[in-house]
Amino acid sequence: MSNLKQILVSTIVIAAAVTVVVAWQVASPKPGETMAMEGHNHAAMAAAGGNELRSVSLNAEAKRRIGVTFAMVERKPFRRTVNTVGNVTWDETRLFNVSPKIEGWVERLYVDFTGAPVEAGQPLIAVYSPKLVSAQEELILAHQLSESVAGTEARAGRNADDLIESARRRLRYWDIPDDEIERIEREGTPQKTLMLRAPASGIVVEKNVVEGARIMPGMDVYRIADLSRVWIDGEVFEKDLSLVRLGQRAQVTFEAYPGRHFDGVVTYVYPTVSIQSRTGRIRVELANPRMQLKPGMYAHLELTADEGRESLMVPRSAIHYTGERTLVFVRDADGMLTPREVTTGLVTGDDIEVLAGLSEGEVVVSSANFLIDAESNMGSSMQSMPGMEGMSGVESGGSDAMSGMAGGAEQMSPAPSGSMGHTVHTGPAASAAAAGGNIH
Repeated sequence: MSNLKQILVSTIVIAAAVTVVVAWQVASPKPGETMAMEGHNHAAMAAAGGNELRSVSLNAEAKRRIGVTFAMVERKPFRRTVNTVGNVTWDETRLFNVSPKIEGWVERLYVDFTGAPVEAGQPLIAVYSPKLVSAQEELILAHQLSESVAGTEARAGRNADDLIESARRRLRYWDIPDDEIERIEREGTPQKTLMLRAPASGIVVEKNVVEGARIMPGMDVYRIADLSRVWIDGEVFEKDLSLVRLGQRAQVTFEAYPGRHFDGVVTYVYPTVSIQSRTGRIRVELANPRMQLKPGMYAHLELTADEGRESLMVPRSAIHYTGERTLVFVRDADGMLTPREVTTGLVTGDDIEVLAGLSEGEVVVSSANFLIDAESNMGSSMQSMPGMEGMSGVESGGSDAMSGMAGGAEQMSPAPSGSMGHTVHTGPAASAAAAGGNIH
């Protein structure tokens, strides 16, 4: 019985030792593999793959499978439309304030509500002021003096005329119209009230006086806006400001008048940009003969930038941004797709302006740039690995590599769920190990 136990224990120890030896041999790298791993520089490979791009060769099947299309570099007239919004406001050069220059009281109000249309010279208010009455009396006395010295000494006559002109001037400085002054001189009787009239035609947009109120010098009793021409203050994104010019035509639409278009002109570009919205203000001037456009209305602006120049254009989809560079893939005469760094300009529709890096007539890839860029980077990385020069698939076997990207996943067999990521061995050696036999 003792001998049987010793044999059983010896068998278990030998089996465990064999298992340890086999596991160590499987896990230990071969001498060639150790040298390759020691000589492998990840930083160098990343640098080579990130800074150096190689040409890619694709056969017709690979191009069809990943959806590669081409476009020609063309020289086209530069034409771009800038769309923005704005609000209608009054023309500040056609805005008038009615402010009395003398203290008094409003005896009668001729324009008594905001929004009333007025004409230049129309009566606004009748004002009683003791100073105005005194000025009228001085004018009348000057006329009486002039009549009394008529035919006497010439110097006395000139002095009387100077007094008349001085009294007239004082009334004019207080905004009394000339016809009122002439009436006073003609009738020779001072009036209790004198009229203040509208300085221009327009709409009363502000009224700060009522009948019987006391008015003071400098008080804004009315504000009148001439709305026969209005402004539209628009906001243009900073990237589009270079396309806006003084005198540029603008097409304006309003929600209040669907289907109608109004023609305007850019008359001013403000010299500052908003830090918060990154937009600049522009001013569009618009005729408003029928008074249809009202301050505060919302407007849509469309400005067409046609600078009369031609530029090299490619589809926007042809440009590939890597984060550090702007690339396109150019098709060479032999069919190779060569990456080339370019400098881009403004976008117009589906095209983008190319300032440097391409010539007219060249053919570029207009779709699937990302996959081609990945293949080019993979080729550069494989070339930088010792002993891997023949495995890059670039320049010679690129089409096979790209085909493998699309269909290689179908050929991979999943490992059994219990393998835990280790290699599953099959064949006689595995059978022998499973049976506990010796491995030669």
